[in-house]
Amino acid sequence: MNDVDARMDRLRRAARYRYQQLVDSEIERGSLDPDEVREERRLLRLQDVERHARARIEEAERRGVFEGNPYHGKPLPGNDGRHDPDWWIKAKIEREDIRGIAPPALALRTEDAELDDHLDALTTEDDVRAVLVDFNARVKEARRQLLGGPPVVTPMRDVDAEVGRWRERRDARRAADEQAAADRAAAEQAARPRRWWRRA
Repeated sequence: MNDVDARMDRLRRAARYRYQQLVDSEIERGSLDPDEVREERRLLRLQDVERHARARIEEAERRGVFEGNPYHGKPLPGNDGRHDPDWWIKAKIEREDIRGIAPPALALRTEDAELDDHLDALTTEDDVRAVLVDFNARVKEARRQLLGGPPVVTPMRDVDAEVGRWRERRDARRAADEQAAADRAAAEQAARPRRWWRRA
């Protein structure tokens, strides 16, 4: 802030103080309604806050503070008209893939999205069943707890149906691997030079 701005700021504050003194004296004399004055002061404070915030934002834009900010000039992601005070922490957890400290509702939602890949890495049906039973138990426990936080919307998995889908995916992978191996063998066979002569 330069000297001219500082001087103007002092003059504005002095004028505002004199105005407040004048209004207070008029209230004491009974010529002004105190409720109306209170409402007017509240509105003026809101305008001052808005003006101050706008000035700070414009100053930050001039300095380039918002350069590279993915949300600059855009609506916040995931805001579908409902106010969610935890939007920023949810976005940070998802963006930085933070595990272990998230509320159970968020941790289970992330785990549910990755569960099929986790199951596909297992080799035996017993292991798949054990993982599914454990997952369902944790979903049920999270629904019972009344610790606050976001609600648990993750559905429990039908163990038998999931095992059947795991088998189908495993069989499809095996068939694709066998087909790829056969295609490689055929390509290698085709790439070998053919003999044009026969032994007698």
